[in-house]
Amino acid sequence: MSLPVFPKEDMTRDDAINQILSSIAMEELALSHVINGEGEKLQYVLGTLPGITPPELPTIEQVLQVNESVKDMLNAVATNQFLLKSKMESVLNVSTSYA
Repeated sequence: MSLPVFPKEDMTRDDAINQILSSIAMEELALSHVINGEGEKLQYVLGTLPGITPPELPTIEQVLQVNESVKDMLNAVATNQFLLKSKMESVLNVSTSYA
C-alpha cells in the first residue's frame, strides 16, 4: 500500500477543498469495496457465490455467526459514512461561506 502524496507547492483554498473532497470520495470508494466483500461473504456461506462452491453446507449456527459478523461490519461502515457526510458538509459550508 502506498502512502499519500501531498503537493509540495503552495495550495490555494480551492485546491485544499478539492483535496479534502477527493479524500472523502476515496474513503467512500473503499467503503463500497468493504460492503461488496461482506455481500460476497454471505453468498459464499450460503453457497450462492457464482463459480465457487463451499466445502460443506453451513449449520444454522454458522450462518447466524456470519450474519452477526456482517451486521457488525455494516454498522461500522454506516458510522463511518455518517462521519464522512459530516466532513463533506463542513467542507462545502466553508467553501460557500468564503466564496
